[in-house]
Amino acid sequence: MRLICFPHAGGLASFFHPWGRLVPPGVELLAVRYPGREDRLLEPLARTMDELSVPIARECARLLDAPLAFFGHSMGASVAYEVALRLQEEHRFSLSALFVSGRSGPGRERIRPLSEATDSQLMQELTELGGTDAQAFDDAELRELVLPAIRADYRLIEAYTATSTNAVVNAPVTAYYGEQDADVDRDSAEAWAGVTRSDFRVTPFEGGHFYLLNETQALVDDLFSGLGRTARC
Repeated sequence: MRLICFPHAGGLASFFHPWGRLVPPGVELLAVRYPGREDRLLEPLARTMDELSVPIARECARLLDAPLAFFGHSMGASVAYEVALRLQEEHRFSLSALFVSGRSGPGRERIRPLSEATDSQLMQELTELGGTDAQAFDDAELRELVLPAIRADYRLIEAYTATSTNAVVNAPVTAYYGEQDADVDRDSAEAWAGVTRSDFRVTPFEGGHFYLLNETQALVDDLFSGLGRTARC
């Protein structure tokens, strides 16, 4: 089994590094590095969902010799969904499971237009969400590296939600959300039920948009419990 994780807007593959010690034996944990960050820092930032998802799907197509599951948080949930669709449509490959987190289902997104916000407004929003270390914004050089990627991701997801359609995957889907998340509630998380031909469940956790920072163990346990049910089926 391979589990591929898709980061949030402005997020890094290293966000999922702590998961490495939590996954069961026999599971290969991978995370996507979006262009314009980490060791892809010099690559142009993706402007559209297609620019982001097409190359990822191409790389994932190299990994179809074993069962594959996706986990995506926030923007990463939409990216994971789009890549799953491409693998299904272009390679006739269905995931073992699709796990979407911290994002409302297609058609129910609550997007605040932040791509054109000032740097200070953007930093305040990110600090309140809790997924970015506020100390990173104290360093001017680090801000110059971080903010363009975050702004580009917001611009991408704002455009995507305006044009996305409800295509359907064959994989079972699980939606996770934080009970104190201002942008995702149970009703909007349950909208993901419309994108699968298979089983669907929704699971809340205590916390806000980045509930998974404090609930990592419980989340990973639930995720692999879900994969176990899929395998038994």
